[in-house]
Amino acid sequence: MTDLSVAPQPVSGHGLLAGRIAVITAAAGTGIGSATARRMLDEGADVVVSDWHERRLKQTEEELAAEYPQRRVASVVCDVTSTEQVDELIAAAAKALGRIDILVNNAGLGGETPVVDMTDEQWDRVLDITLNGTFRCTRAALKYFREAGHGGVIVNNASVLGWRAQHGQAHYAAAKAGVMALTRCSAVEAADLGVRINAVAPSIARHPFLDKVSSTELLDRLAAGEAFGRAAEPWEVAATIAMLASDYTSYMTGEVVSVSSQRA
Repeated sequence: MTDLSVAPQPVSGHGLLAGRIAVITAAAGTGIGSATARRMLDEGADVVVSDWHERRLKQTEEELAAEYPQRRVASVVCDVTSTEQVDELIAAAAKALGRIDILVNNAGLGGETPVVDMTDEQWDRVLDITLNGTFRCTRAALKYFREAGHGGVIVNNASVLGWRAQHGQAHYAAAKAGVMALTRCSAVEAADLGVRINAVAPSIARHPFLDKVSSTELLDRLAAGEAFGRAAEPWEVAATIAMLASDYTSYMTGEVVSVSSQRA
C-alpha cells in the first residue's frame, strides 16, 4: 500500500508545453516559483524567470541553464510593485526569447499579524505585492497578447486562505481572495483575446523560505491537518500550474483549482 504521508518524487515531463515560452514571477529561491520554472522546462517550455532579488535570480538562472542545457533560460529583475518594471519585464521577456505564451503570477507576500495590531504599512505592502502585483503583471501580459494576436495563458497563484479564515492572516487572505476575483473577472474579458486565465489555490507547500518567515509550530500544525498528514511539495503545486498552462485545460478559464488534500 502506498504511504501518502511520504512525499513522492517529481513525475517525469510529458512534453505538455513543448515549444512554449513561459514567464514566471518570484521564481528565485526554493519555493513554488522556482519549482514552476523547473516543471515548465520539464514539459518542454523555455522560460524567463523573474524576481526582485538580483543575486538570487542570477543564481537561479545559472542553475536552471546548467540543469536544462537543451532549453533556453533567461532572467529579468522585476519588482512587481513597480508598473514600469512590470512593463519592462514583459517587453524584455518577449525580446529575449521571441514571444510569450504563458505568464505565471507567483509573486506574493504573507506574514502573521492580528488585525488589531496590524499597521497600514503591513496591510498595504501585502496587498501591493500579492494583489496589485498580480494585477500589474496581468495587465501588461494582456496588452502584449492583444498586440501579438496569438493568444496565451495566465496562471495565478492564489491560496485556500482566499476561502478560509486563519488567525493573523487577514491581509494575506484578503489579497488572495482578490487574486481569485481578479482571475474570474479578467478571464471573462481575456476570452475575446484568445487568452485563458486560471489560478491555483494551494493549502500549504513547504520549502526553506516559508520556514524562515513562518513559525515551525504553525507550519507543523497546518501540515498535520492535511489528509495526507504532510504539506505539499512545491513541485506538486507546480505540476498543477503546468496542467493549467497546457492544452489539456483548453476549456477552463476563470477557475480556481484547489491544490489541497483536504476540503477547500
